[in-house]
Amino acid sequence: MNSLKAVDIAKYITEELGSMTAMKLQKLVYYSQAWSLVWDDCKLFDDPIEAWANGPVVRELYNLHKGSYIVSSDTFSDGDISKLSENQKDTVDTVLNAYKDKTPQWLSDQTHAERPWIEAREGLCETERGERIISLETMAEYYGSL
Repeated sequence: MNSLKAVDIAKYITEELGSMTAMKLQKLVYYSQAWSLVWDDCKLFDDPIEAWANGPVVRELYNLHKGSYIVSSDTFSDGDISKLSENQKDTVDTVLNAYKDKTPQWLSDQTHAERPWIEAREGLCETERGERIISLETMAEYYGSL
């Protein structure tokens, strides 16, 4: 299977849903990774996800949208959606159907209430910057138990 990058997933999501806030996109990418670990028993993309104060963030995507409140498929012009298999698209589509109507703040609050982000942030103050990686094992275990 092709090795996907988060930018490929971001491009796919913004092609499917159109423009959205950068925060919402980051959370949708995070949940796509989480549910791929559970449903497909493998990671969707290789880029690490960091536990930032405002929730899970893929730094590679942040570097592309830094300074922009709204992102679109143009933001992720390096993304290649042709790399996604039908199964991977189904996984992302299922996540989008579940979360597309949620607000960016709801998604952020949700991730803050879940073990993968909480564990990665352990020992940090609420607003403190952090670059710790959210463990794929913890994500698979946590979301698999829901």
